[in-house]
Amino acid sequence: MLENTFKTNLVNEIEKMFPGCIIIHPSPNEIQGFPDLVILYKNTWAALEGKKNKNSIKQPNQEYYVDLCNQMSFSRFIYPENKEEVLYELQQAFRFRR
Repeated sequence: MLENTFKTNLVNEIEKMFPGCIIIHPSPNEIQGFPDLVILYKNTWAALEGKKNKNSIKQPNQEYYVDLCNQMSFSRFIYPENKEEVLYELQQAFRFRR
């Protein structure tokens, strides 16, 4: 599966899982390495960096920003192999931060 296809399907799934959420796609030209998706939901947020698979190369600064965003709220690398686990963790994070 192509990375773009995975991300498109992921956005659709997140929108169904969290009705009314807002999903933002930050520009890679603004902050190099910042996660692909920022999800705003009720009074909290999360950031996800989508990858084609678990062995995909991480670009410079991606680990730094995923870790930083996770310290602030919730952030993960997400790919087909861990998608269900990450979405479960995201549900838990949003549930406990309301």
